[in-house]
Amino acid sequence: MEINLVIIGAVFLIFSYLVGVKKLTWLLAGYNEKKVKDKNKLARLVGITLALLGVVLLISGIARVKEAEYIMMSVVAILLIEVVYVNAKMVE
Repeated sequence: MEINLVIIGAVFLIFSYLVGVKKLTWLLAGYNEKKVKDKNKLARLVGITLALLGVVLLISGIARVKEAEYIMMSVVAILLIEVVYVNAKMVE
């Protein structure tokens, strides 16, 4: 078991619950409530993304995937794409 991936996956799942379900968008870095067009849509998008990435990381960690660095690079790339999308479409 790759404990690092399991821990990061669990943290992603916790944050996905806090942001996606509880709508605690203040946990997002650089979040400015005055500039966001739709707070609920942002929370839902980030929550779903973090949940999916959390599950992928958990499964990868439990399955002892040897290419952990490639998985982490993919996770970072997906998060960067999401940041660009949110800034382009959801922020005034």
